[in-house]
Amino acid sequence: MNEQKNVLLAIALSAVVLIAWQFFFGMPQLEQQRKAQQAQQQAQQTQAPGQPAGQPGAPPQPGAAPTPGAGAPPVPGQPVTTEQSREAVLAAGPRVQVDTPNIRGSIALRGARLDDVALVRFRETVDPKSPAIVLLSPSGTPHPFYAEFGWVAGAGTGVKLPGPDTVWTQEGAGALTPAKPVTLVWDNGEGLQFRRTVTVDDKFLFTVKDDVVNTGTAPVTLYPYGLVSRHGTPQTLGYYILHEGLIGVLGDQGLQEITYAAIQDKKVIPFKVTNAWLGITDKYWAATLLPDPAASLQAKFSSAQLGNQRTFQTDYLLDPVTVQPGQTGSAMGRLFAGAKEVGTVDAYDAALKLNRFELLIDWGWFYFITKPMFWTIDFLFQWTHNFGVAILLVTVLIKILFFPLANKSYASMAKMKAVQPQMQALRERYPDDKVKQQQELMELYKREKINPIAGCWPVLIQIPVFFALYKVLFVTIEMRHAPFFGWIHDLSAPDPTTVFNLFGLLPFDPTVVPVIGSFLHLGAWPLIMGVTMWVQMKLNPAPPDPTQKMIFDWMPVIFTFMLASFSAGLVIYWAWNNTLSVIQQAVIMRKNGAKIELFDNLKGLIPKRKVE
Repeated sequence: MNEQKNVLLAIALSAVVLIAWQFFFGMPQLEQQRKAQQAQQQAQQTQAPGQPAGQPGAPPQPGAAPTPGAGAPPVPGQPVTTEQSREAVLAAGPRVQVDTPNIRGSIALRGARLDDVALVRFRETVDPKSPAIVLLSPSGTPHPFYAEFGWVAGAGTGVKLPGPDTVWTQEGAGALTPAKPVTLVWDNGEGLQFRRTVTVDDKFLFTVKDDVVNTGTAPVTLYPYGLVSRHGTPQTLGYYILHEGLIGVLGDQGLQEITYAAIQDKKVIPFKVTNAWLGITDKYWAATLLPDPAASLQAKFSSAQLGNQRTFQTDYLLDPVTVQPGQTGSAMGRLFAGAKEVGTVDAYDAALKLNRFELLIDWGWFYFITKPMFWTIDFLFQWTHNFGVAILLVTVLIKILFFPLANKSYASMAKMKAVQPQMQALRERYPDDKVKQQQELMELYKREKINPIAGCWPVLIQIPVFFALYKVLFVTIEMRHAPFFGWIHDLSAPDPTTVFNLFGLLPFDPTVVPVIGSFLHLGAWPLIMGVTMWVQMKLNPAPPDPTQKMIFDWMPVIFTFMLASFSAGLVIYWAWNNTLSVIQQAVIMRKNGAKIELFDNLKGLIPKRKVE
């Protein structure tokens, strides 16, 4: 009876795993792709090339952070759908070029927004000649995405301030580089002169210093603000283990991760905090505001409808600055606009004394395992110059680390195999008395010093390690487009081959077949992994129950299809781990005098000729 329950439980768990995988990973990805295609078609129908994405919103008032301005962002990491339109917008007015080792872009003199950033070290595909990733784009492009800094006047005052349509003048000439700041000036003609000095480092950090010179006769009170705005709902991967959307660490309220769907429902989420940062993140890229950690912020996440587009915004309003006649008031803001490289993010976190800026990278629940694993893999990469080889070496280190526990587990399993004849004899002696049978089995375990659940430990240990490695491969940009050997050009992507077209020999793509196409993506490495798992299971004697035997026989097949859509690096790890486990288990079994069933099980697969 108990064996039948175990069989039914195993079947149920296998079904749950398959259904959950399809529900949480397969279906959301297909749904997101469908929505993205619909949104793209709608945008192309409703927005003509070069047409502004929206009109300026009302200026923010003290006590309520800024509202969306004109324009919105291109989806970071997504190719621009109308490249000519983008170039036309960038050429429509005077701009100051931005030229650094990591960024190519420009700042429009109209509005002085940071709205044109391309990440030159990162490409859309593994082809190094493919277009650079476009992170920020100006209003008038298909997907505007920009940052803005400025001043807001107090309620009831009629101070003329620079806005999205203000045309600034550059002092001097030349591009913005890490060695050369750029200064923009504008006079409101009513006694206020505005100076904006923009600097950029050699990575992804912009610093904006705003000065206001009061040449009038009355004091002026202004509120500095900063915002990151995106128009249009971007395409997301839809995985529950990865956050894409609005993000920030808001003082004592800690990490806040708000999806695009959630902020559409809530409209506005306000915060009044210190020691905060906030912005909008994608899988590999982000644009975040980094105010002074000591500053008091009135911050918010918000979403609104602007024409036929949905806008998303994170912004903050600082305490007021009162500028007396003849004096100068100042405010400073920072913008991180770039790739979420672990070393770079951590360096900014430490240098600027930010509030856990490292959480911009979604390390997940197993943070205490995931990040050390990344650092270990990255360290080995510096030595081997191949992330795939680094993963193989990390697998060996994990095996060494858990060797004592695994050794005891495999030794206990070997002892259980050695007493299989005695266990079978007990079942035959008490065929109808299950209680007595269990009592005698417990006595046998106690006498032989066997832990019946010891064999579960290697698997239980592997689960958090497996998940942590999955997170590392999935969220860290260092793994993006990282090659291994042969046909694996991107360890973070699934194996590109499939057995159903003979690994590319047949000229068709089976993955596009309706309904079952997603199950036909079965590459070479998933097959290797399935074989190693099958060999590992064949080390053990076949279960006496036919149904249980069938489940164990099909389990490698089920896992092969499940892992086929995982990143290649993870599948390579699993195959290599299985291989090491087979060697380790075989050595320990031989040492403990247990019979290695592999060859007998393989012989059992060969049909025997009937003797007439």
